[in-house]
Amino acid sequence: MDKTVPQALYRQAKDFVHGKLASGEWKPGDLIPSENRLVLELGMSRMTVNRALRELSEEGRLVRVSGVGTFVAKAKPQSNLLQITNIADEILARGHRYRCQVLHLAREAASMSIAAALSLPTGASVFHLLCVHYEEDVAVQLEDRYVNPQTAPDFLHQPFGDQVQSARYLLQIIEPDEMEHIVEAGHPSADEARHLQIDASEPCLVLMRRTWHKDRVVTFVRLVHPSSRYRLGSRLPVTGAWRNA
Repeated sequence: MDKTVPQALYRQAKDFVHGKLASGEWKPGDLIPSENRLVLELGMSRMTVNRALRELSEEGRLVRVSGVGTFVAKAKPQSNLLQITNIADEILARGHRYRCQVLHLAREAASMSIAAALSLPTGASVFHLLCVHYEEDVAVQLEDRYVNPQTAPDFLHQPFGDQVQSARYLLQIIEPDEMEHIVEAGHPSADEARHLQIDASEPCLVLMRRTWHKDRVVTFVRLVHPSSRYRLGSRLPVTGAWRNA
């Protein structure tokens, strides 16, 4: 049996919805036409339309509410994966309200894993900052940062919060010459879920970043983002080496 025809119809249905979203005719939060109406309008089977809407929901473009209907999803804010960015600047650039809640700021003895990340002996003195960043009073990022005191000795004395962010402060005093980014998906710990005000079963995107200055690790930070509220991505030129990758 040739499966190319139903696949083409299903893609046509998705393209129809994408066109409505791209043109702005269907805006975030709008209730879109029912499946029955789309079946009549597109001249396709209910199974084809249902599959298109289901996959668009899985892709985060639509939100289906049982017994109510299908809505256009609100766009997730996006952070640049390949740059050191300040989340406050990103949020304010979108015209949204930003605030930060500092949960912990202190000097600690480095655990084995933190010491290894900072290339320090286990038990060495390190600075630890834990804070939550909010966009329009919605928690979008949990920042769990460790700093080598030798690289930023005044870190603990900074008034971190709504006006001063750790990323901005560190970039002002140190120009990093090397950076490492690792991204993984997983579920938050009980404490992380509580701080982010999400269910512990919700998947999260975790960005782990280290920066170096003159062969010395400056900071190691874990940035935890609820996947339903945030996304990571980048756009960059394609060089000859990338074309052959």
